[in-house]
Amino acid sequence: MAKGRVEIDRERCKGCEVCIGACPVSILALSSSVNGKGYAYAEAVLPEKCTGCANCALVCPDGCIEVWRD
Repeated sequence: MAKGRVEIDRERCKGCEVCIGACPVSILALSSSVNGKGYAYAEAVLPEKCTGCANCALVCPDGCIEVWRD
């Protein structure tokens, strides 16, 4: 199985949750913390299960997600 790594720019994320629904392996969730703008941001809660599919990055309306495939 492919392995990937997702990085989310927490300060740019507005917590719209579009990426969470797009992840086929459900590794993303909203943080219980907030960023400098007061938004709960998306974070990888199960990063070891990331496949590197980049669905999250493709659907992010603000372009604050980057994905790498190992």
